[in-house]
Amino acid sequence: MDHFKGWIAASAFAILSSQAAFAGDITVAVPNPSAVLLLPIIAAQGEGYFEDEGVNVTIEALNGSGAVIQALAAGQAQIGNPGAGPLLQARSRGVEITNIYRLNPLSSFSIVVKEGSEITSADQLKGKVIGIGTADGSESAFARSILTEAGLEEGKDFTFLVVGDGGQATAGFLRGDIDAYAAATNDAAILNARGVKLTNITPDKFKTFFGNALAAMQPYLDENKSDVEAFGRALVKGAKWAADPANREALIQHIGAENPQEVEDKEFANALIDQIIIRQTPFDASLGYGYQDLDAWKAWEESLVASGELEKPLEDLSVVYTNDFIDTWNGK
Repeated sequence: MDHFKGWIAASAFAILSSQAAFAGDITVAVPNPSAVLLLPIIAAQGEGYFEDEGVNVTIEALNGSGAVIQALAAGQAQIGNPGAGPLLQARSRGVEITNIYRLNPLSSFSIVVKEGSEITSADQLKGKVIGIGTADGSESAFARSILTEAGLEEGKDFTFLVVGDGGQATAGFLRGDIDAYAAATNDAAILNARGVKLTNITPDKFKTFFGNALAAMQPYLDENKSDVEAFGRALVKGAKWAADPANREALIQHIGAENPQEVEDKEFANALIDQIIIRQTPFDASLGYGYQDLDAWKAWEESLVASGELEKPLEDLSVVYTNDFIDTWNGK
């Protein structure tokens, strides 16, 4: 644990303020600069819902879930958007990070190949090179779990190659550097838009693995309940507003204010927003936006143990998430 803390202190995420946040100030650390992936937050920010609740929210983009968790553990962000794999790994090291809102009930990741490829299933990736965005990102843990279940061993049966996001992955496919790609939703959309048509070969079992969520350090949750409640009320309001087709033009404007490049191609932006809304809609709205269940966490844990991402199951898996705020956030 001391080694981990030392590593955090030396990490290169100095772009975040080193000062403690004042009451009502919340920095949200995210693993990439996409605003489309954060529709509820972007909507709540743009429509003034956070301001109405008395919280000041700032979004800081980092490089991957590992960096997000480092920022949270160092107190340089209050809420983060890591993947389940990196979060469980951090918990296994004693980091008190807790998932508070399941932002993407459906998986944000998939393994894709070029359309027309002879590869039609994960087991056919033996001897192949699979592109990934970052070495410690959620997409690599997701892909490794699939390949392990298919009987393939990293370094022996397949190789990961860090090629960056969807734009950079386009070049990887075109040059023949990679045979497949572990893609997030926006990566796949970018590849398609740039002429690299894709086929999703993700096994059905893994398509329901939930994607990146919102998390915070447990001490922060314990000490800042009113801020967390205010943040979540605005968040849920933003999620519902963003899902209303009548608000699409305004939503695109809010996205553009955070990341102008994402709305330069309006047709592509609309297509991506449609997919993100599908992924961020609760399976059972009666349980509330952000609700989490133990079975979904067990599925993630089992796959990570099987792939070697986790040495062993956690002693108590229930501590990695909480639904304590869900009723308040959803106005129940």
